[in-house]
Amino acid sequence: MRGELAPGERLRTEFVAQRLGVSAIPVREALQQLQSERLVETIPHVGARVARISHASIVEVFTVMEGLELVATRTAAQRMTPADFQQLRSLLEMMDKALEFGNHDQWGDLNTQFHRAIAGMTGMPMLQEMTDRALDQWDRVRRYYLKDVLAQRLSKAQEEHHLIVRAMHDHDYPLLEQLVRNHNQGALAAYTEYLAATATNMEP
Repeated sequence: MRGELAPGERLRTEFVAQRLGVSAIPVREALQQLQSERLVETIPHVGARVARISHASIVEVFTVMEGLELVATRTAAQRMTPADFQQLRSLLEMMDKALEFGNHDQWGDLNTQFHRAIAGMTGMPMLQEMTDRALDQWDRVRRYYLKDVLAQRLSKAQEEHHLIVRAMHDHDYPLLEQLVRNHNQGALAAYTEYLAATATNMEP
């Protein structure tokens, strides 16, 4: 998830077991679980490898996130307490400071907290679980492409975050829906434009 193992890198059971100081059995079980989460691929006659980041998977992540956030932001706005609103404001302030000082990794981590906080305000466990899984996939993408793509879009994304929170506070649902769509589609467009110019570690 942190990108220490690059997309496509082989995952030899014995090496992983030795590195972690465990037997091969829990490693095999872990690889099976990671495969079910689409983080690991098993290639016949080759073995396991870190799942590659494909163009299709990036499109899927942002499409799913858009759908989840349309529900999450509307529901959270309906149920948001003053304390919830202050929590989002505090996260935005920390993100503003991270951006000001060029701490892009910190901004990315806070961004994940921000979106998880909104999902948490809905009181909908299934939505929260689905959001967590989608954000895990997005985190992997953004850590790998942060310097090439996300760094160029941070200011715009942060501006959109402020507008989204304001629309939630004002219960302006038509504007909120448009802002959420623009936020996700703008991020997807940034990655798509980058991927059109490079094929590094990418699959169709």
